[in-house]
Amino acid sequence: MFATLAAAAIVGIVIGILSGTLGIGGGLIMVPAFRLAFGMPPMGATATSLFTIIPTSISGTVAHIRGKTCIPKLGLALGIGGACTSPLGVWLAQISPGWLVMTAAALVICYSGFTMFRKALEAPRERMATPGTERANAPAGASQEAPGLDLSPAQLAKSTLIGAVAGLASGYVGLGGGFIMVPLLVSITNLPMKLTSGTSLIAVMVLATPAAVAQCALGNIDFAMGIATACGTIPGAAIGAHLVRRIPERALRFVFACFLVIAAVLLAAKELGLLG
Repeated sequence: MFATLAAAAIVGIVIGILSGTLGIGGGLIMVPAFRLAFGMPPMGATATSLFTIIPTSISGTVAHIRGKTCIPKLGLALGIGGACTSPLGVWLAQISPGWLVMTAAALVICYSGFTMFRKALEAPRERMATPGTERANAPAGASQEAPGLDLSPAQLAKSTLIGAVAGLASGYVGLGGGFIMVPLLVSITNLPMKLTSGTSLIAVMVLATPAAVAQCALGNIDFAMGIATACGTIPGAAIGAHLVRRIPERALRFVFACFLVIAAVLLAAKELGLLG
């Protein structure tokens, strides 16, 4: 048992780094890892993922706020919308067969991956950023927190709707919702990935909480595995949030896209019995 928990903590470090860098709660890796590597049942994998997402996203959010690589007001709008619908997603998952939940997870992950891959191809090439160059190269008078983004009431309402869709999906498949929010924010608001990642983590932190509470009430969470994984994700998310300022925009999008597609393929293969 100790070896299993230690392995979960090590995996958690990798999950945390990707979470802080890409703006996901980490469920995109946790659900496949809990299901494939640790043999957890579908509902246990999704519930434990939601539980672990909360400390992971908090750690990444704090680091992003300190580094000014997020838009808190936008993240809260997304999170509030998601918090209203994530318990509904949990209820729908509870009355669905396990294979359907995992298949839905694979489909939405794959769709988000191809969407982000297309955006990565469209993004211009840029040189590797070095500390301080972002501010030095910014136009005079431009906001260092949200360049080019108009946070009008209409924009916030649209963001709340995006959060509601992400929250429903999050509660159903046990993911943080960043897999939906990041591609939509990039597509609809043209927000740079360097700001999208942190903004998404704020939303994930908010919307995952009611879904995790609902899963806890249903008795589906494996707390030992969740806490062990969080011991790795918490420092990992802080590291990832620091790295996001140094990685080129195009590279971030490609990494996010490839990661999503791989996770989707592994989940689908497991449910089809191809991985045993």
